[in-house]
Amino acid sequence: MNSGILLVDKPQGMTSHDVVARVRRLAGTRKVGHAGTLDPMATGLLLIGVNHATRLLHHLVGLDKEYLATIRLGWGTSTDDAEGEAFAAASADAVDAITDAAIADGMARLTGGIDQVPSAVSAIKVDGKRAYQRVREGEQVELAARHVTITAFDLLDRRRDTSAGAAIDLDVRVACSSGTYVRALARDLGDGLGIGGHLTALRRTRIGAFEVTDAPSLDDLDVAAALTSAADAARRAMPAIELAEQDAIDLGHGKRIPAPEGTAREQPIAAIAPDGRLVAIVERRAGQLKVVTGFPQEDAS
Repeated sequence: MNSGILLVDKPQGMTSHDVVARVRRLAGTRKVGHAGTLDPMATGLLLIGVNHATRLLHHLVGLDKEYLATIRLGWGTSTDDAEGEAFAAASADAVDAITDAAIADGMARLTGGIDQVPSAVSAIKVDGKRAYQRVREGEQVELAARHVTITAFDLLDRRRDTSAGAAIDLDVRVACSSGTYVRALARDLGDGLGIGGHLTALRRTRIGAFEVTDAPSLDDLDVAAALTSAADAARRAMPAIELAEQDAIDLGHGKRIPAPEGTAREQPIAAIAPDGRLVAIVERRAGQLKVVTGFPQEDAS
């Protein structure tokens, strides 16, 4: 099995690790990983690395993301989503008093650069252990706020739901920096309106330039046919330079080479050999290109 990146549309009810395990069986290799976890309740785009292309995943994790989500206003939960224990619900009068203008204002306050406290059941490590593991063991976990950027928080639809008490359901689109928790946006929007809120549906539609519309479902996945070469994936994720043959050889041996005029500074760059393979991810250092991540010769496309 060749190396490459897979776009997979994760189904609901599976963990990201479940998807990796399935791809390992389909690809016949243990060397499989993913760039960015999705909760079991979520669906949508996962980027999966196979064989040597797993080395590229580190450079894909930090790409910006886009989601479609449904937020239920009226009460919060212990996990900030529908799988947690429900907190006390707001009164019907309090929910009925929430206006469209108040919702729009609340969403606007959560747009742009914000300091966000991640959900306690996140995968963030606290003293070497995942936060959600500590919560499951009965510990109280308080995570520090982190700065994230919400470039879009758009309301697509609003409807009242009285089937499980007074509630307002909001269908939204969120475009954000890596590290953003949409569950926390739902929580903070509800808290800001004084009636609580949690996430009831989440679908990741984009990671950087990779779109879920290009991703097969797991049941329809043909690994060999769906593989995107590491070079093509890297070109979509970062600036790229085309190498001369000798420069490709030198970088392949870990040597530094002169940086071409105009090479971007302080960001990863994909260095592509004349035969189209990804030689390395490099960074410009004092007029030279230094290997950050090297890729074996077998990655030829």
